[in-house]
Amino acid sequence: MARLVFGMNVSLDGYVDFDKFAPGPQLFGHWIENTRGLAASLYGRTLYEIMRYWEQDDPNWTPAERDFADAWLAMPKWVASRTLSSIGPNATLISDDLEGAVRRLKNELAGEIDVGGPRLAHSLGELGLIDEYRLYFHPVVLGGGDPFFRGALPPLRLVSNDSVGDNVIRLTYVPA
Repeated sequence: MARLVFGMNVSLDGYVDFDKFAPGPQLFGHWIENTRGLAASLYGRTLYEIMRYWEQDDPNWTPAERDFADAWLAMPKWVASRTLSSIGPNATLISDDLEGAVRRLKNELAGEIDVGGPRLAHSLGELGLIDEYRLYFHPVVLGGGDPFFRGALPPLRLVSNDSVGDNVIRLTYVPA
């Protein structure tokens, strides 16, 4: 049975914003290895559309960027959206019965399924489907934006904390 994990880069004040800060070399290497090890990813529409950047073949990419693109393209993806009508390679659209589809994925796959996007994570958290939360705190204060947590959840229990390089601290929580 697969485990659903929601993990994202987040500012000290709790916001995710892909244009305001990016991972440094050590953390980017961590994300490459993490992506290579995933059973699959489950995205909301907004983050999936941002991540489709990695479908192109940019000759200006660094070797690390190319490694990430290769890992991302190889990984099976599911996209939860009622508005998208088509998606890219190695991806499956979930347009209805999100709970049923995610429960099937958890039962059919082994390993970790990454949850991408705070809105989707909130919906799945309310359904009790997320097994672990990983917050990668960057030394940045944004003062607003899209929050990592979009609403109240049942209590969480800290299970680990570690430095992931580039002045980033990862806090890992599970439902209490």
